[in-house]
Amino acid sequence: MGHPSKILVTGSCGLVGSEVTRRFLALGHSVTGIDNNQRAAFFGPEGETSWMLAKLKSETPNYEHSGIDIRNRDAIVDLVSSLRPSLIVHAAAQTSHDLAAQIPFTDFEVNALGTLNLLEAARRFCPESPFVFMSTNKVYGDRPNTLPLVERESRWDYSEGDAQFGINESFPIDQSTHSLFGVSKCAADLMVQEYGRYFNMPTCCLRAGCLTGPNQSGVELHGFLSYLVKCNVNERPYTVFGYKGKQVRDNIHAEDVATLIEQFWQSPRVAEVYNLGGGRQNACSILEAFDLVESISGKKMIFSYSDKIRVGDHICYYSDLRKIQQHFPGWKITKSLPTILSEIISAWNERRLRDS
Repeated sequence: MGHPSKILVTGSCGLVGSEVTRRFLALGHSVTGIDNNQRAAFFGPEGETSWMLAKLKSETPNYEHSGIDIRNRDAIVDLVSSLRPSLIVHAAAQTSHDLAAQIPFTDFEVNALGTLNLLEAARRFCPESPFVFMSTNKVYGDRPNTLPLVERESRWDYSEGDAQFGINESFPIDQSTHSLFGVSKCAADLMVQEYGRYFNMPTCCLRAGCLTGPNQSGVELHGFLSYLVKCNVNERPYTVFGYKGKQVRDNIHAEDVATLIEQFWQSPRVAEVYNLGGGRQNACSILEAFDLVESISGKKMIFSYSDKIRVGDHICYYSDLRKIQQHFPGWKITKSLPTILSEIISAWNERRLRDS
């Protein structure tokens, strides 16, 4: 894109939203961000994102902020109709799979209804503009647990066939336990696809694995690596829930997410779905994450073990990235797992010193 464009980013003070905002601002575009710091309401003071808002405002003159709630249909219509953005990146969400069961109406209204509000506003006022939705691997529910698994010394892993590349986009999403969070995100995911197909709009769903990076405010209910590092750096106990700590996740730095979104904007498709994570190369179990963090920080993990398994949890999950790499051959994972962890450790150490 050779000329400045107007970009709309929801959840602009969150991990992915802030990374996307900063990337497009650095490319010379103007960004309007929507964020009402609802994360603090969901997760308490440790989930605060107001510090990121202050950072964006101080660093970037082309950033405009809106504190509206995406559940407010009229406010969304007013904003989109006046802005008519060239790209919408929808990263706002209730993100905790555990918390959703306590606040089912709020969870569904934020994740499903909020997405519908944005889609309908986009259809009415900028249907030609790409619409990128940050979905989740939880749309697959616990179906990945039905694949043949092998237990290794420090992790569970897929044992045969194509699954060794990870979960691909054709994997079934129904007849499984998702958590209520997984269901609300699945409803939004399907609606994003439907607006693409039915109205011929350039939409895509990024079914994300573990999104991470130094700007994440990790809490126990959300933000696997960030929270694990936070516990290590501050010498707090970490609780492992089930599966012997051998459950596997793939981890992707928010910068790599932002670059893929930029590439989709440049070469959009209709109603696409991509499984986006660190892939096999950036996958690790909790036990392996402990070892890596200890080797970088020099501090031992303090942890306890609970037999309680989180409802709908994955024993092993990493993304098959082959479809993304086929559609966008210029994109690749640039941040390795050790690099990601080093950045997160540095960030939490800085916060610890700042707050002490």
